[in-house]
Amino acid sequence: MIYIASDHAGYHLKKDLLDFLIKKSGLEVEDLGPKQHDENDDFVDFAVPLAKKVVTDPANRGILLCGSGHGMCIAANKIKGARAIVGYSISGAEFGRQDNDANIVCLAARVLSKDHAEAIVKKFLDTKFKNEPRYIRRIEKISELES
Repeated sequence: MIYIASDHAGYHLKKDLLDFLIKKSGLEVEDLGPKQHDENDDFVDFAVPLAKKVVTDPANRGILLCGSGHGMCIAANKIKGARAIVGYSISGAEFGRQDNDANIVCLAARVLSKDHAEAIVKKFLDTKFKNEPRYIRRIEKISELES
């Protein structure tokens, strides 16, 4: 399952990405809000519920959008098992997935074009974790910090 959410700054790009994701065959997508643009909403109110859903199944992925991507990333990473990255580039999303088994990508809606955001999301969703001992060891060390 792919979960997607934004705050007010990411609302319009989220709607564009929803259309993109729905057209990409075989993907089940759930929009966790907001359902309407509210200039006074807070990114934390969307990042935390999304991260909680993502961590319930290793196959789940999350996409969060705010102005810079940073606030969403900080909030999502407070949830045990969440490994959120800022999707600053296509290669950055690829490295985050294959080396760190990132399960959430956070996008900067005030910086990224629709096409660039779609390319980052595509790479994030298409890239597999390398599952090599050194990467597993590093993720286990991160998990120990969550205990």
